[in-house]
Amino acid sequence: MMVGLRVLRGGLAAALIMIALPVAAVATASLVSSQAVAQTAASIGVEGNRRIEADTIRSYFKPGPSGRLDSARIDDGLKALIETGLFQDVKINQAGGRLVVVVVENPVIGRVVFEGNKKVKDEQLIAEVQSKARGTLSRAMVQSDTARITEIYRRNGRYDVKVEPKIIEQPNNRVDLVFEVTEGAKTGVKSIEFVGNKAYSSYRLKDVIKTRESNFLSFLASNDVYDPDRIEADRDILRRYYLKNGYADVQIVAALTEYDPERKGFLVTFKIEEGQQYRVGSVDFQSSIASFDGNSLRSLSRVSVGSIYNAEAVEKSVEEMSIEASRRGYAFATVKPRGDRNFEAHTVSIVFAIEEGPRTYIERINIRGNTRTRDYVIRREFDISEGDAYNRALVDRAERRLKNLDYFKVVKIVPEPGSSTDRVVLNVDIEEKSTGDFSVSGGYSTADGFLGEVSISERNLLGRGLYAKASVQYGQRTQGYQLSFVEPYLLGYRVALGLDFYQRKQLASNYVSYDSKSIGFSPRLGFQLREDLNLQLRYSISQQEITLPAYLTNCNNFGAGVPGSGFYPTPAYIAALGGSIPNPPGSPFTASNNCFMDGEASVAVKQGLAKGAVTTSAVGYTLAYNTLDNNKDPTTGILATVNQDFAGVGGDVSYLKTVGDVKLYTPIVADVVGVLRLQGGVLTDTGKGIRMLDHFQMGPNLVRGFAPVGIGPRDITVGTYQDALGGTKYWGASAEMQMPFWFLPKEIGLKGAVYADAGSLFDYQGATSLVGSCGGTPVQNAQNQCLTVGGDDGLIRSSVGVGLIWQSPFGPLRFDYAVPLTKGKFDRTQEFRFGGGTSF
Repeated sequence: MMVGLRVLRGGLAAALIMIALPVAAVATASLVSSQAVAQTAASIGVEGNRRIEADTIRSYFKPGPSGRLDSARIDDGLKALIETGLFQDVKINQAGGRLVVVVVENPVIGRVVFEGNKKVKDEQLIAEVQSKARGTLSRAMVQSDTARITEIYRRNGRYDVKVEPKIIEQPNNRVDLVFEVTEGAKTGVKSIEFVGNKAYSSYRLKDVIKTRESNFLSFLASNDVYDPDRIEADRDILRRYYLKNGYADVQIVAALTEYDPERKGFLVTFKIEEGQQYRVGSVDFQSSIASFDGNSLRSLSRVSVGSIYNAEAVEKSVEEMSIEASRRGYAFATVKPRGDRNFEAHTVSIVFAIEEGPRTYIERINIRGNTRTRDYVIRREFDISEGDAYNRALVDRAERRLKNLDYFKVVKIVPEPGSSTDRVVLNVDIEEKSTGDFSVSGGYSTADGFLGEVSISERNLLGRGLYAKASVQYGQRTQGYQLSFVEPYLLGYRVALGLDFYQRKQLASNYVSYDSKSIGFSPRLGFQLREDLNLQLRYSISQQEITLPAYLTNCNNFGAGVPGSGFYPTPAYIAALGGSIPNPPGSPFTASNNCFMDGEASVAVKQGLAKGAVTTSAVGYTLAYNTLDNNKDPTTGILATVNQDFAGVGGDVSYLKTVGDVKLYTPIVADVVGVLRLQGGVLTDTGKGIRMLDHFQMGPNLVRGFAPVGIGPRDITVGTYQDALGGTKYWGASAEMQMPFWFLPKEIGLKGAVYADAGSLFDYQGATSLVGSCGGTPVQNAQNQCLTVGGDDGLIRSSVGVGLIWQSPFGPLRFDYAVPLTKGKFDRTQEFRFGGGTSF
């Protein structure tokens, strides 16, 4: 048994050996084959390529340290080729012991075409998609482009858009790529709600944000389109609005959006936690810099004890203080505001801490995204440059200035570490937008009738930050044109140079008897003293000429007192003469000395006619203070201007004209806004006398309820047109309350107003005669070509009225109905007044 077993074992061993020999041979062959695969990249064969070079394909296979390829390196090369997007298919084969890469190239795109798109132009879509004509077709890229086109339409408020890409085969491995677009209906914001707001009504907060609800006039605007970026921006606008008005603890918790399939639009809800309103309890300054007195910056603080806490005013104070510290040689000084709340007293104690900041320098300022605007136009808005000390407050100011230029959709300045720990790089990312405007506008007012205007303007001319505008006006009573040009940075300084050239013709109307033609040129310099204070210096030279129709200056005599033989007096004129028509032979008014006028123009107008074209050469300035929260529809703030012009720098006339105007806007209750206006002016003779045409002319611009040029001194000479003469002094005061119609949708833009006006115009100093002696009765003055002045008594004119204000898509419109309470004997009233215009 033992022997047999051994024999058996020996046979088994022999059998195993016989089996193992072929297996070893196969393994050896496999090993040999693997070694054959482990070859250099240069020895790889390439098949199927037509446009792409074989060496380019081989370059994706990176050898190891030994200079040869193993299976892992081959697999990496295969993945890299697939990721290029250049091939429909890539395979690795072995042929004759060599590695062979077999590729199927993607076709070349002949054309990229868009069909069905009406709301978004081809040019915009071509700029957004990655697939380009003469480029390689990539399925992944086409999918990405489809998603991008869909997103563009959704940003334009069309969430029902459908985009289907189609590939049309062409000869020679070429294709046409067609994106078929079904735009769908516009998807707007159907409702905007606010939750948690107590201090301000939802009606008021809808004015604060940019997004609007859809209404029947939405086709004229686009801010009712749902845009998630705009909603997020509205959250920040709301937060800043509350912080500006004392709500230091405010939180805009969420901006929730929900699509309502039944209303086919979005419902937007802002959740707000207002907190308490705070006032400023104290304002202190602390300086950790031994040689720097923090209290020396107190005059630059825009917050005061007892005032409502205003985060925006604090930010601007920090900017002003940072600049002042830098001017004093403390380039690295930082001003950090700290607010300590007293929750019981509802006050904030503000401390401006002046510290020595880290010695960090600006290594580089990168401008990215500007394809049209020159770099220097962006860089000049910075108060700091490369190599200067880094100051975050000045960077924030530059970002705000760039946004205010209105050249860009997006402006964002992001700092990043520089080449060393004391260096910082500023990346300025911008997205440009269209800055050219072409408009056709029209309007109507009770004073000027119908008026049309065509204008073209460019805010960023040639990408150099220049402003240019040309406009032409044509209307019932006003015609003319104007050319304007502004260089905002004269010789590299923050001084604006403006040039204006105009020509205007004003036709006679029910209010004035004469036509006036003017042509003028005015260069001006503008200085921004502070963000809320501006100064403008100007010089102006103009030429004015008036004309009269013959029947207003023919100086007809009586003749026989019958029609056709001279002036035929009206009943009013007969009454002024005593009730009868004088007989020329026996009348004291003979043909040699009388000028009984058949509706003659005033002597003051005739004097201007006799002088012909008159040149006025003047220098002047305007100082403007503006803290309005919104220049178009303000609810709080002050707008105050002072103008002075001295005429007499050459020319034919000489005077000093001073005008002041102050408007104060303040919320009264809820959404009711109070407006108080005070205005006044003085015209002073400086040596050559004052023409009637240079006087102040007032009407509804001073007291509503009166006709244009309907207030103040007037020529009441018998038989004249009774022209308004104007005055050299005026004052006016107005109190108005503006309130919305809460029962109407906010987006309609209607508001009501009630008001009371008072004012006066007086002290006529113009011509009173052409020939003869004056001072007699109106009839005698008529005879001697003199004028009789009426209404120059300084009487206070006053009125009360109601108004309808419409911030319409057609432009601002206003309707007023005012009833005069006190008026002069010779004043002219106009109880209803309408004015407005449109731009489309």
